[in-house]
Amino acid sequence: MKTTAYILVLFTMIAFLQSCGTRKVERIDTEEIIDLSGRWNDTDSRMVAEAMVNQVLEAHWLKNFEEKHNGERPVVIVGLVYNKSHEHIEAETFIKDIERAFINSGKVRLVQAGDKREELRKERAAQQEFASPETVKAWGRELGADFMMNGDINSTVDTYKKERVNYYQVNLELTDIETSEIVWIGDKKIRKYIKN
Repeated sequence: MKTTAYILVLFTMIAFLQSCGTRKVERIDTEEIIDLSGRWNDTDSRMVAEAMVNQVLEAHWLKNFEEKHNGERPVVIVGLVYNKSHEHIEAETFIKDIERAFINSGKVRLVQAGDKREELRKERAAQQEFASPETVKAWGRELGADFMMNGDINSTVDTYKKERVNYYQVNLELTDIETSEIVWIGDKKIRKYIKN
């Protein structure tokens, strides 16, 4: 009986001491690359978005559009990017990285897509009834997009014993909304080697 009590007290003390262990949390630069798990992360999202936007803005479709439209910047909408990978990847974060890179480039104009566009329309509808006539925003003044970007994130995993390779491929395409012509296709690949 005493032995059982001693063991119980010992395990309780060990559990208590482990729970009192110090945990250190520190702020780090958001640009610093840290890859703890080998899965898709914020760095991958940012790097892929920047690379893809650089690819699309260097392609011929942009010059062709500007020549045809007296130097005007095209209007782009970023549609859906489907996650077909083996992981849960928040595509919205990736889409925001793409939109940010487009805006920061200054080479295209960007319009809202999906639910956010619907939210703007609801606000415009509410203004028709509740805002002063001088400040009401008019219907039919939205900027129509010339091109839509969409795509998917794919992955494969190769494992053997304690080694793993995660391979990601992001495919994006830009389509002329009026003609449905695909004017650009790009991809970005990432491969990660993980050894436990």
